[in-house]
Amino acid sequence: MRSDKEKVQVLNNLVAHYGYQHWWEDENRISDWVSMILIQQTTEKNAHKALENLAPYLTVESLQTIELETLQELIRPAGFFTQKSNYIKALINWFMSHGSDFDKFKAYSTDELRKELLTIKGVGSETADAMLLYIFERNVFISDQYAIRLFNRLGFGPYKNYEEMRKEFIHLTESISHKLCKEWHATIDVHGKHFNKDKMMDESFLIS
Repeated sequence: MRSDKEKVQVLNNLVAHYGYQHWWEDENRISDWVSMILIQQTTEKNAHKALENLAPYLTVESLQTIELETLQELIRPAGFFTQKSNYIKALINWFMSHGSDFDKFKAYSTDELRKELLTIKGVGSETADAMLLYIFERNVFISDQYAIRLFNRLGFGPYKNYEEMRKEFIHLTESISHKLCKEWHATIDVHGKHFNKDKMMDESFLIS
């Protein structure tokens, strides 16, 4: 089994190689939050188009009162617009039921907040962790398919699924800055997209 030190080295090498990506740092956290629903099962381009359409409505009050049919038309470019409109409504209703105040969630432990997020329709493990990391500023490890494939290729696995890998990596985030934690995830995904385009890509720089 490869050591924690070797895992951290790979992650830090990714950040050093690709640089900081600054994902989901909009001043309007509602915008970033909704985009995490829109990006599901679609491209960044399509999700961005849907988010642009939603721009006049990216407040809790507007998203709560907007007609479902109108919401569906606005987010149509992101695909699965019927499902996603219901997910967005569920997300906003959940937030409102908890006081519509991000500061109130500071009283929750990360595990407690994750369990709460998983009760929202349309929010699975990966999306919940993305919300924890980028919206609620908690250090977590997102073991998405890019992460699983990368570390399996490098001989750290085999990791078979999301939760299995998450349990093996989550403790690594406890001693790093929140900014670096976000960049670990972002650069894993950036690298994964590069690798998908070039299956012969030399990855030796990650373990040297």
